[in-house]
Amino acid sequence: MARFLDVHPENPQARTIGQIVAALRDDALIAYPTDSGYALGCQLGNREGRDRILRLRELDERHDFTLMCKDFAQLGQFVKLDNAAFRAIKAATPGPYTFILPATSEVPRRLMHAKKKTVGVRITDHPVVCAILHELGEPMLTSTLMLPGEDTARTQGWEIKEELDHQIDIVVEAGETSAEPTTVVDWSQGYPEVLRVGAGDPSRFES
Repeated sequence: MARFLDVHPENPQARTIGQIVAALRDDALIAYPTDSGYALGCQLGNREGRDRILRLRELDERHDFTLMCKDFAQLGQFVKLDNAAFRAIKAATPGPYTFILPATSEVPRRLMHAKKKTVGVRITDHPVVCAILHELGEPMLTSTLMLPGEDTARTQGWEIKEELDHQIDIVVEAGETSAEPTTVVDWSQGYPEVLRVGAGDPSRFES
């Protein structure tokens, strides 16, 4: 049965954040709010967590997992950026975008796209997520909480708790969140290609 943890959306309680991070380090899979709906998250080294996300969302090995990073400096450790990508992505973050880029050697192979060796990265300014990432000290493996057949992210913690109670370990509740998932931009070929239009303005990445 999943634990339901209520966190203040602007001033997250240090004790509760500590409980969430301790659970992540103990291989928990959590549902947590972002600036673009709820996401599933686990620690990078959590192999079973990765597989649980794939099963929950009915995804295959070609899925581009996303690393939720605390800042641009951390993002730059895990993906390769040319000058154009560096400038454009830095200007758009933090924000509701996911960028797909070639992964560096810091990324475990099981988290990369099986053929393209890419990984998704994003930076949010949601206070709760920022607090979790600061305490965790590394990016969190994450994926938008959209179940099979859905095209918008989940927004209600209690609803997630009710439906996924025995499939995840923690639901983090922090008030209202947007229903729109991130805008996904593939920059793996050296130029931006918008793969999904979501909460982030796609026009800045369209030629």
